Amino acid sequence: MNTTPTPAQVTEREYVLYCDESVGEGAFYSNFYGGVLAGGSQVEAVSRRLAACKATQNLHGEVKWQKVTDNYLSKYIALMDAFFDEMAAGRVRVRIMFRQNARKPTGLTAEQVDQSFYKLYYQFIKHAFGFTFMPAHAGPVRLRAYFDQFPDTGEQVARFKGYIMGLNASKAFQQARLTLSPEDLTEVRSHEHVLLQCLDVVLGAMAFRLNDLHKAIPAGENRRGKRTVAKEKLYEQIRSRICQLHPNFNIGITTGGGLEGAWSKSYRHWAFVPSDHDYDKSLTKGQK
Repeated sequence: MNTTPTPAQVTEREYVLYCDESVGEGAFYSNFYGGVLAGGSQVEAVSRRLAACKATQNLHGEVKWQKVTDNYLSKYIALMDAFFDEMAAGRVRVRIMFRQNARKPTGLTAEQVDQSFYKLYYQFIKHAFGFTFMPAHAGPVRLRAYFDQFPDTGEQVARFKGYIMGLNASKAFQQARLTLSPEDLTEVRSHEHVLLQCLDVVLGAMAFRLNDLHKAIPAGENRRGKRTVAKEKLYEQIRSRICQLHPNFNIGITTGGGLEGAWSKSYRHWAFVPSDHDYDKSLTKGQK
């Protein structure tokens, strides 16, 4: 399927980026980050369509991966289909980043370890959407970034926002003529933003499957719970929609399509590999 930006997208003067994170430490994969990017001319209409789908399905509260149950499965599938329809039409782009535990970073200082949550977030925003390969624009392009509320407050968040503001000086942002202003870095409540809610579901589904949580059996039971089965079915539907965009999709590796695909493709995974790391085979699925 062709996901090359349409002429309307090429002439955008603003992009809106919603970001979320999930599963700091998983059994096999950790540090999950997700983002959904929409052009400023598209974001309100996309949000209205998704909100209308929620209303049709009687999903009046906040949609989250953790809320998936057997009773709500068909409703969540309908919303995810609507979300992926927007991707297939080229109106939104979704990126998921994660790190395989077996690739253990080395040589980190105590400060780097302490700041790893935000440093990885920085790398995700800088590289995951392939801004370097953004089509040429006639003038500067504003980027607004909305983050689901951070786990920290105060100094660490302020430092992180300082990192993000530094992207203005990066080659990627300068080539793309992207501009970030301090007032455009905002923490938001996800229940007020349907795109962030849909992202939460996709991000949760990937962390669920990569960490083999679909196999979980409650203590004292001999079979999986209904909620686990429902979540696996929802993951499979999401995967089927990804495969329509990427026929050879492999959940655990960086999505193919070359560097240029980081911008042009509607959906991509990025398996982040630290530049300095050791490989510990004992942390892979086949060894546990």
